[in-house]
Amino acid sequence: MTILTFTLIMLLAAYAAGLLGSLTGLGGGVVVIPVLTLCFGIDFHYAVGAALVASIATSSGSGSAYVKEGITNIRLGMFLEIATSIGAVLGAAVAIYLNNSVIAIIFGCVLILTGSMQFVKKEDHSGVKGSETARRLKLFGSWPQPDGTKQDYELRNVAGGFSVMTIAGMLSGILGIGSGVLKVIAMDNLMKVPFKVSTTTSNFMIGVTACASAVVYLQRGNIVPSIAFPVMIGVLGGALTGARLLKYLNVSLLRKIFAFAVFAVAANMIYMGFTGGFEH
Repeated sequence: MTILTFTLIMLLAAYAAGLLGSLTGLGGGVVVIPVLTLCFGIDFHYAVGAALVASIATSSGSGSAYVKEGITNIRLGMFLEIATSIGAVLGAAVAIYLNNSVIAIIFGCVLILTGSMQFVKKEDHSGVKGSETARRLKLFGSWPQPDGTKQDYELRNVAGGFSVMTIAGMLSGILGIGSGVLKVIAMDNLMKVPFKVSTTTSNFMIGVTACASAVVYLQRGNIVPSIAFPVMIGVLGGALTGARLLKYLNVSLLRKIFAFAVFAVAANMIYMGFTGGFEH
């Protein structure tokens, strides 16, 4: 296979990953890493490095749109980025000591959790009584409604959310994914932030989290331009296409179908991790 052929195939695969990740809300990294490792046989550490670069690009593109619409809670995101950035650096530092099999097993477990979240009923959290800590940190906010008005919301359990964000950052550093599922769990389930605000704020945070761990991977030489560049362009193009199609498609069924595909990939990852299928 020539370099040009490899690059074009990688570009198309990354585009499909970004498109599916955008339509299902799972993120491109959840799709692109199994593609790189299972289909192309690329070492996990190089796949993670490429996925981190792609996460920075997609988060910067889509995150800015949500900020412009006024949905993202910027103050909350910047506060929680402290936790995710610390966790990301720690995760990236630990990742070098983990072999491919261990990373595959961890990745498979995270995929199972990610797929399961597609079946969890989303709550509104309207009328939640916020905590004194959240009030003092000025983390309360408001988000626009379809009729042009704004709905105020409060939040609580700041310490619990901050702790889970640290774990999410560590997983991001180890696996190269945004760990959006843990971030949404922290904000939606623990802090009682409205679901739409928690997802957009999570998207806003992913790029910063990825930057923190990408620096470590770059210093180690785990970010290879010939892999990272087509993956970044493909995932970004697919994510932007998915964002446009999202307005016209009913993706609830697609998300559930795709969740089962995620479970199958997770099972394969865990099996190959335990049997040493990723050790070259």
